Amino acid sequence: MMDRDLAELYGVSTKALNQAVKRHASRFPSDFMFRLSPEETRNWKSQIVTSNSGLKMGHRKPPSAFTEQGVAMLSSVLNSERAIQVNVAIMRAFVRLRSTLLSGGEIGERVRKVERTQLAQETELGEHAVQIHEVFAAIRSLRGAARRRRRALDDNAKDFPR
Repeated sequence: MMDRDLAELYGVSTKALNQAVKRHASRFPSDFMFRLSPEETRNWKSQIVTSNSGLKMGHRKPPSAFTEQGVAMLSSVLNSERAIQVNVAIMRAFVRLRSTLLSGGEIGERVRKVERTQLAQETELGEHAVQIHEVFAAIRSLRGAARRRRRALDDNAKDFPR
């Protein structure tokens, strides 16, 4: 997403957004955010159908583009009510995801169903089937390790008074 669109989404000015990114540059590696090249900026402007080729569209510098991770990181460095709400929602989503992964419930059943389907087609897949078996074995191993870590954390937590 572009910096000006995100600024509007988070309820801040584009200038404030870019200043926050500059102040927290270490939080925005190249896979989170990048500046458009001059060629990309020209293409971007032409897609918006600007009539004046010299028009900067309010930009002295090429605009910034943010990846999914950069959008999430912005919510933690901006100081607007909407950015705070987005950041809280992201944290809650991570907690729910972690809980779901640790419980294994529905996801585990889906993995087992896909594995059963794959096993039924095994004769048609040949060597590919062996690789798929290895992927499922790795998933089971990771889920088991996550459960063991969670139990260990729970056991350690019992040692501390609340």
